[in-house]
Amino acid sequence: MTATPATETTQSTGTTGAYEPTDRTVPTRSRDRARYDRDTVHAILDEAYVCHLGFVRDGAPVVLPTLFARVGESLYMHGSTGSRPLLAAGRTDPGLPVCVTVTHVDGLVLARSAFHHSLNYRSVVVHGTARQVTDEDECRTALDAMIDAVAPGRSGDVRPASARELAATAVIRVDLDEVSAKLRTGPSSDDAEDLGLPHWAGVVPVGRVYGTPVPAADLDPGIAVPDYLTAL
Repeated sequence: MTATPATETTQSTGTTGAYEPTDRTVPTRSRDRARYDRDTVHAILDEAYVCHLGFVRDGAPVVLPTLFARVGESLYMHGSTGSRPLLAAGRTDPGLPVCVTVTHVDGLVLARSAFHHSLNYRSVVVHGTARQVTDEDECRTALDAMIDAVAPGRSGDVRPASARELAATAVIRVDLDEVSAKLRTGPSSDDAEDLGLPHWAGVVPVGRVYGTPVPAADLDPGIAVPDYLTAL
């Protein structure tokens, strides 16, 4: 997706369908870029499938990139049952305090001055408690959602996880309670005295591009590329 042009996005102040701002979700700078409406938050989350999961381990901060998916008002992540954050989420009561972030870069904003360079971006920050999912049906729903987040429709075109595979997989859930989005759109913001400088200024759009699917070497040549992959 390319950068959206024109003016910068402003904060939504409505309460219906919005997350309640908190001390942790109100930015200290550029508050006009903050958004709390569910439509914006969900759209940013649903376009991504990699998040960064932050937590504290042995008194030190740790941030891990991981796959995720949103199902309703919850985010799900998974890993090995031996994964440290997943173990901590299952052993601590009520769970593991975490911060989850998702970011899309939509454009490189190049100004005439070094100071005013920026990015056009969309991001979501979620503060909450990660809890281990123990219900088998919820685990399967979460795992299917993560597969479909990467390639929509894929979960219906694979062998489901066996009981042994499910037992080796841990799933954690973070509910969307304390949430905010932050966005920047539009052109560079040069100072008036710099407008006459002989330097290029503007926006370089940034987007996600998929290449042609490469079949496995041992794939039956009669199996065609599924429509949901060509649609990417």
